[in-house]
Amino acid sequence: MKKTATINFRHLQYFWVVAKEGSITRAAERLDLAVQTVSAQLGLLEQAVGKSLFMPQGRRLVLTEAGRIALRYADQIFLLGEQLQEALADSDVEHTMRLVVGISDSLPKLIATRLLEAALSLPERVKLVCYEDQFESLLGELSLHKLDVVLTDRPVPPGTPMRIFSHLLGETEISLYGVASLAEKYRAGFPASLNGAPLLLPTRNNAIRSRIDHWLESLDLHPDVVGEFDDNALLHTFGRNGLGLFPAPSVLAKDVEEQFDAVPVGAMPQVREQFYAISNERKIKHPAVEAILTAMHGGVF
Repeated sequence: MKKTATINFRHLQYFWVVAKEGSITRAAERLDLAVQTVSAQLGLLEQAVGKSLFMPQGRRLVLTEAGRIALRYADQIFLLGEQLQEALADSDVEHTMRLVVGISDSLPKLIATRLLEAALSLPERVKLVCYEDQFESLLGELSLHKLDVVLTDRPVPPGTPMRIFSHLLGETEISLYGVASLAEKYRAGFPASLNGAPLLLPTRNNAIRSRIDHWLESLDLHPDVVGEFDDNALLHTFGRNGLGLFPAPSVLAKDVEEQFDAVPVGAMPQVREQFYAISNERKIKHPAVEAILTAMHGGVF
């Protein structure tokens, strides 16, 4: 079996700079090295990987297909290196617990905040790093161990090839909210009053949307859906401006009133939203994630 050559990361750095600069001469100036040195080190890298990484195009060097693949990995490697330096530069690093969280863009921000408060209440110092993205993208990042946990409103879909696990945190009833003028108009006779009422709803790729649609259909209600939103924060902003009634967890009525100046119009008892923590572990081991699960099971809402 042929032994694969080990990549020298200094050579990889020279390649990375040449790729960014598009020229060995400019890369040498940036690295404060002789052009011959950079060229020789680049040749050793190409020899190690057994592929040409650049080809000449006029006065510039352009990446080959192998070069483009190498650059994608080099970008990730050197980004991680910068993050490592930042993490280790923290003067309290030995006394700090780091929690990197992916938050699904469909998860209400008020819920995410309440969940993460449990992690920050630990006696140890916790450094929280949050990323928001689409559900599928976050699962991919989690499977690569770039995240400690993903907080979302749905479990891992059945049949996924990734070795990740869903942990049900809990669920809550959903109510419709509106600014005072809308609430006064549509609270009387709820839910029949929803016929023709302006509604702001999540788009259909949101887990809660299908439940709301089913509830409306079961009661033969026909509101006027004036807006559909991928982003919950934008939905709530439109709701705060009085453009329609909008859904939010019943247990967060006080938070909704404080942040969005909206009050409950009526509850939708059959519409319940679930919250999940998704991790790489069947049994949670990260203390901060464990604190979130414990708080939920203890009735954080």
